[in-house]
Amino acid sequence: MHPMLNTAVKAARKAGSIITRASFDLDKLTVRTKRQNDFVSEVDHAAEDAIISTLKAAYPDHGFLGEESGYHDRDAEYLWIIDPLDGTTNFLHGVPQYCVSIGLQQKGVLQQAVVFDPNRNELFTATKGVGAYLNDRRIRVSRTDKIGDALVGTGFPFREQVNLDEYLRMLKNVMKTCSGVRRPGAAALDLAWVACGRMDAFWEIGLSAWDMAAGALLVREAGGLVADLEGGEKFLDNGRILATNGKLFSTTLKLLHERT
Repeated sequence: MHPMLNTAVKAARKAGSIITRASFDLDKLTVRTKRQNDFVSEVDHAAEDAIISTLKAAYPDHGFLGEESGYHDRDAEYLWIIDPLDGTTNFLHGVPQYCVSIGLQQKGVLQQAVVFDPNRNELFTATKGVGAYLNDRRIRVSRTDKIGDALVGTGFPFREQVNLDEYLRMLKNVMKTCSGVRRPGAAALDLAWVACGRMDAFWEIGLSAWDMAAGALLVREAGGLVADLEGGEKFLDNGRILATNGKLFSTTLKLLHERT
């Protein structure tokens, strides 16, 4: 395992321990609303602090982008992109579908990825050019080649509902065509599930870089395709992402643009 990935794994497991301990006392948590339908608790902050302190101890010259703390030295050659608790709403309701997500960019290129699901003790990791793994076993995207057979993941545009009409058009097109649609509620974990073949495709609009960075590298290293909804590379900037097993990319992208 690459040394930087190994450090990220340690950081993710520390955060996972904090989250798991807190999950037994949800009624004692202090919860704050950041904006409509977007919540944060002291667990998010504690998990992010643990991640950053672990990474900083090993790599003091690196930059950080955390969901809760924002940018630290954004112009550094190496930038860690961190979601300490992706799926906070699930977590706060006791729904066991959330994760820790840590991605690393070097000069803007994703190099390392960790997505840790503390409920299932599933550790997804990837290094650019080396492959993607689940608990140290190599993973690959699915072989599904017909959209009618595909299980497609998505996420609702819950933060900015100005996108709701556009999203509902996309959802209608996909629902009419594929075998099923799922909305588990943690984008980083959804992307990890595309990487290991549990879902054949995933799309969402209105995401942030920390929701996608690690998961996008996982999908690519597992043999899939990831792009924004124009087929380009700006998904970390515009928050609009499509990830598929590769065989379904063109078909799914066309569906998302169809107007009926």
